[in-house]
Amino acid sequence: MKQYQIFALISMLFAGLTAVVAKAGLKNVAADTGNAVRTSFVFILIWINIFAFSSLKDFSNLTKKDIAMLGISAFTTSVSWIFYYKAMKMGNVSEVALIDKGSIIVTLVLSFLFLNETFTWKIALGGLMIIGGLLILTMK
Repeated sequence: MKQYQIFALISMLFAGLTAVVAKAGLKNVAADTGNAVRTSFVFILIWINIFAFSSLKDFSNLTKKDIAMLGISAFTTSVSWIFYYKAMKMGNVSEVALIDKGSIIVTLVLSFLFLNETFTWKIALGGLMIIGGLLILTMK
């Protein structure tokens, strides 16, 4: 297994834990309050990670375009988190998480169009299965 695949599996595990723990943390507060507390912890932990495993010198490698793209990513992440937390507060985390993972389809399409990533039959089949799962989940 390649290192990036191991990292992706670790990400998957913790993302799954994140949703369940976050839902439990929203029991007594509004979604926006919970999201603000969570985001504050994320901010602190990311900076600890930079100091422990990276170098501040790396910031000099950033171009204006890099900063702009990361800023746009921060905006889209914020909008995603705001609505994800609102959905989790109102609904079952198991259903919300499954619908949220439909974002994979958006990611796939955009990665082919804008990043020129390779489209394979495995990716197509996996994407179709995700779409099928979303249709089954959201049907009345």
